[in-house]
Amino acid sequence: MQKENKVYNIQPADRLSEVREYYFSVKLKEVARMNAEGKDVISLAIGSPDMPPSDATIKQLCESAHNPDGHGYQPYVGIPELREAFARWYQRWYGVALDPNTEIQPLIGSKEGILHVTLAFVNPGDQVLVPNPGYPTYTSLSKLLGAEIVSYNLREENAWMPDFDELERMDTSRVKLMWVNYPNMPTGANATPLLYERLVDFARRKNIVIVNDNPYSFILNDKPISILAVPGAKDCCIEFNSMSKSHNMPGWRVAMLASNAQFVQWVLKVKSNIDSGMFRAVQLAAATALAADTDWYEGNNANYRKRRSLAAEIMNALHCTYDENQVGMFLWGKIPASYQKVEDLTEKVLQQARVFITPGFIFGSNGERYIRISLCCKDDKLAEALRRIKALGL
Repeated sequence: MQKENKVYNIQPADRLSEVREYYFSVKLKEVARMNAEGKDVISLAIGSPDMPPSDATIKQLCESAHNPDGHGYQPYVGIPELREAFARWYQRWYGVALDPNTEIQPLIGSKEGILHVTLAFVNPGDQVLVPNPGYPTYTSLSKLLGAEIVSYNLREENAWMPDFDELERMDTSRVKLMWVNYPNMPTGANATPLLYERLVDFARRKNIVIVNDNPYSFILNDKPISILAVPGAKDCCIEFNSMSKSHNMPGWRVAMLASNAQFVQWVLKVKSNIDSGMFRAVQLAAATALAADTDWYEGNNANYRKRRSLAAEIMNALHCTYDENQVGMFLWGKIPASYQKVEDLTEKVLQQARVFITPGFIFGSNGERYIRISLCCKDDKLAEALRRIKALGL
């Protein structure tokens, strides 16, 4: 008996019309197809550290994973050993005192934290200030949750810092959150104490919560700083930090947020209804990683310095201009005026040199004349990418 074919008119939720599939999700499929065809594409796009965490971290993971009692559900607030390790880390490197019991919340990655903080503070229809250029997830998750996006400009002529005169002229009466990211991704602009002081002052006067996403402060940066070092910052600020970049642990999904006890409790109220605690062995290993000495960070950065030099040569070969004072694990450069749009350059490099470089437009309209090169690539691959690009004779 032949079954009747039924046509179902099922539609996705309306919120999906507000976002597109993440750029890298789409583009990496294309790169995978090219690689399957034997084209051997070198990716200089994703900021996924390719070096391992410390030996002590991996050893701790293995030892803890063998504990037969360590495989059950873990506390939503994270285990005490990890919270205390984060507190010691903040005191040692940032000079910031945090109560490990009430002012720290471990996260399964910072992207998760963006979701939780937005759910905890923003009602549908509220406004959220998002940097342009900036991390696309600030915008996409806010849209998915029904917030109204208000972009604020970061421009090269202002050293990629917020234009506070412009911010003061805005109507911020409906703004609940302001996303800030220093050291900045994608531009590599570094934070200053003055910037953080001005942000805290702005937040207090406008009754806005500042969320500083701070995962890059240990990469090619001589002096890591935290917005929470500003007096009174805990009252109106939340800071994210991630072990993905600072400790070469992107796949481990270990991050944290810090703020005042009330803010942390509101976030926990959301988080505890969405996920569970991380695997205990991962948390204990992360606590070990946070105890790394200065030599480990310096060794990590020695590798990034060599790669940064090669990335600069690639920028020069592409006739792009860039600020040599950038920090973090990317190099951000402005394309020559001879290109009408950035994809004219990045697609030429991808199709002809088989090198994948990120076009800056994915970070916002203020990135439309820029490219970003990731330093998360072995030296020999960067050198080969340079050779291929030079062969184009641009």
